[in-house]
Amino acid sequence: MVHVNVDVDRCVGAGQCVLTASDVFDQDDDGLVTVLAQPSDPSTVETVREAAVVCPSMAITVVEN
Repeated sequence: MVHVNVDVDRCVGAGQCVLTASDVFDQDDDGLVTVLAQPSDPSTVETVREAAVVCPSMAITVVEN
């Protein structure tokens, strides 16, 4: 199981997370990342890890529980 944390202060609104994992991430009215749901299945977890890697501001952290 993993937990996704986002740092909206680091987010630059590039939207790569949403393009990579739209089931988990969205952007608010200011374009900043929000978490819609914590990933639960293995394929979604892997997609979230990819989203964290492609985030240009490194605003996404995946924490192993």
